Amino acid sequence: PRRGNTLDQAGNKGYSRLDDGDPTSFWKSNPYLDKHFTGVDNTLHPQWIVVDFIKPKPVNALRILWGTPYATHYQIEYWDGIDPIRINENPPGKWRVFPQGSVSHRKGGTAFIKFRTQPIALRYLRILLTEASGTAPAGSSDVRDGLGFAIHELYLGKVDSKGRFQDAVKHSKSRENQTVFYTSSTDPWHRVSDLNPNTEQPGFDMIFKTGLTNNLPVMMPIALIYDTPENAGAQIRFLKSRRYPIQQIEMGEEPDGQYMTPEDYAALYTQCADVIHHIDPALELGGPGFQTAIYGWHAWPDEQANGSWMNRFMSFLRDRNRLNDFRFFSFEWYPFDNACAPTVPQLAIAPKLLRDAMRMLAKDGVPRDIPWIITEYGYSAFAGQAEVELPGAILNAEIAAQFLALGGQVSYLYGYEPNTLMKELPACDSWGNLMLFLSDDDRKIRCPMPTYYGAKLLTEEWVQPGSGEHRLYSTDSDVHNALGAPYITAFTVHRPDGKWAILILNKDSKRSHPVHIRFLNTPTGAVSGFQGRLNQVQYSPIQYAWKAHGEHGYPKRNLPPRKTELVVKPNTIYTLPPCSLTVLRGARVE
Repeated sequence: PRRGNTLDQAGNKGYSRLDDGDPTSFWKSNPYLDKHFTGVDNTLHPQWIVVDFIKPKPVNALRILWGTPYATHYQIEYWDGIDPIRINENPPGKWRVFPQGSVSHRKGGTAFIKFRTQPIALRYLRILLTEASGTAPAGSSDVRDGLGFAIHELYLGKVDSKGRFQDAVKHSKSRENQTVFYTSSTDPWHRVSDLNPNTEQPGFDMIFKTGLTNNLPVMMPIALIYDTPENAGAQIRFLKSRRYPIQQIEMGEEPDGQYMTPEDYAALYTQCADVIHHIDPALELGGPGFQTAIYGWHAWPDEQANGSWMNRFMSFLRDRNRLNDFRFFSFEWYPFDNACAPTVPQLAIAPKLLRDAMRMLAKDGVPRDIPWIITEYGYSAFAGQAEVELPGAILNAEIAAQFLALGGQVSYLYGYEPNTLMKELPACDSWGNLMLFLSDDDRKIRCPMPTYYGAKLLTEEWVQPGSGEHRLYSTDSDVHNALGAPYITAFTVHRPDGKWAILILNKDSKRSHPVHIRFLNTPTGAVSGFQGRLNQVQYSPIQYAWKAHGEHGYPKRNLPPRKTELVVKPNTIYTLPPCSLTVLRGARVE
């Protein structure tokens, strides 16, 4: 109810209170970012509002209908680069203060500021709030009511030749009809009446009692960004009272997608860490649960021109001797926003995208002596047909295997629950979803999907289920497309049972490829291959084909992977069907 963002990263059915046309509603920043809780001056955690007109509008003045508490000092700024909202693409530019845009006052009410003599056409404007009144509404007994900044309504436009103010902001209680606003944070205050009855979410008891956890310690998230440290503590106490096995706590989710600065996130992180570790010092805390950013994770540059999100977050913890509270690093990986594009070029480039992202993170200072974890992964964050066809299974398998090969510790697949087809991309008539099982509208399973069979192939055929240590070996392929990207990628493990298993992915949708297998790291240094009895498991278009039919699409062929036992020699040629996953498992010549 104190929301400032027009757009969010969820259902997008809400709207900003800054331009909803209702002078009684208001946006308020998160009170836990005030010096009362952070212990540092508020200028180190300035709050902000960004206005995006989508198309440039002439502006030179604004009117602010302040709430309580209000700002006693703030700046009106413009962006001197291109598209600051695409922050993950690290756009060039900087926020600059208008010459008459630095404002101080000691009262609330309505403020009118003419920050430029003549109007200037601009798309983006930022109001940077640096000092707060610290006043609370009459009758308040909660200290948090007087912390942060509150605004009822904001008007931005130009003063015409007759001195009349012309508002360019569209005011509406609809995200489709109001001017787009972004804010630095949101007061998590809410009421029982704000519960959304149309949202279903499984409870903690249900999750632990389904068997989904396999009786292993669970990584549990807390709602750091839109909740309170006190509620985080209540959640942990509840889970421990039930004696549920929890070991790692992911502190919030997607702060980069909410345009949260690393300093603000770190301030909330340390407050929640204090509460959680007071309850159980042994719990391992980590995050930040980044959303996917192919070009790296960035924030608007600070005074030292540092735009690295993780570098600044790590510096915050280091400067306060809090590095021990950061025990693992987590991010999500959905590499392709454009699920309408052809899959073959996307599959070919996918390994490089993950490899480059992990190199950038290491360069930005993410420690390599703590676990790196992918807490969600899939083909795309948007529903598309590739996700219900073999390319989705191939990419999911590759992300899991490659992440381990690059030094990652754990990857968590997204889409366990049965689901239905969705169309999210306006550019094409593509229906799909991230799911193991296609269901009806009541979530009753209709059939397994390629991702399910691909996951079984990894966890039951490539690795040895329920066993001990596997050793992962570097594996190269010399089968490339015209651009030099590998058509075939492979991953090799030496299993506890002594067998060697190779996962091989053929991303060529048109052709089969014959391949030789050569082991180069033999005790004698000689080249060797498989010999004797070999298990071959293949999943290809022979087993699966999808019939596209809008929301009524279905598999027209849906068989499990084919298992074959072969007797082979070191020079055996293996045939990889087009668009396929293959596991070869056996003994090599020693």
